Amino acid sequence: MCARALILAGKRLTERHLRGRAAGLRAARHNSRMRVLVVEDEEHLAAAIADGLSAEGFDVDVVHNGHDGLWRGREGSYDAIVLDVLLPGIHGYKVCRTLRDEGIWTPILILTAKDGEYDEAEALDTGADDFLSKPFSFVVLLARLRALIRRGAPPRPTVLTVGTLELDPGARRARRGNTDVRLTAREFALLEFLMRKDGNVASKAEILDHVWGIDFQGDPNVVEVYVGYLRKKIDQPFSTETIETVRGAGYRLVADE
Repeated sequence: MCARALILAGKRLTERHLRGRAAGLRAARHNSRMRVLVVEDEEHLAAAIADGLSAEGFDVDVVHNGHDGLWRGREGSYDAIVLDVLLPGIHGYKVCRTLRDEGIWTPILILTAKDGEYDEAEALDTGADDFLSKPFSFVVLLARLRALIRRGAPPRPTVLTVGTLELDPGARRARRGNTDVRLTAREFALLEFLMRKDGNVASKAEILDHVWGIDFQGDPNVVEVYVGYLRKKIDQPFSTETIETVRGAGYRLVADE
């Protein structure tokens, strides 16, 4: 049976499958012993992934809970991490976000039994580089993993500042002076877009396209609602007026004095 017929849905790949796959591709293998960490609590699935990747020439470490995944990930010596979401101890999204908050930019491929655009968006918003739903084909997992390793760890995003307001997209952290400001994912995306406009006006249409997506079909007044949320968090507590309404045009950020 060829690798394209192998579906990883929690069942162990047989040794016969792995030997056949390895023998067929050994001559074409280009990996130079890349190190991969697999964090997966389903032991049969974890073993299947590890065996398959080992047959492809990877060095693989496997752990089965979020605490061990975070500890191993902090080593920073892996070329990629395959990370499940529903883990005992620490949720996979939390593991990913913690690593990114600590400045560890090892490429991460999220695995989850969930499916849908909101789950994919959540995975990427926490700092993951790619997303794969179960069940999945081993050949797809392998291709995506190789693509992540070819790209390498992404550069840490630039910290954005407007006056005393600071936004760190990499760490997903906002602060006014020395005070941290807690933002939801949508609030963070809106503030980041406005800050990247570098003082230029952002129209409501632009904001909807970039923050809610070009396919958004809801009430466009949601922009005003979220601008209000932001003002209550980044301006009002600090007696500042960073978000300026430009009548008939949109919004822009101005530095506080």
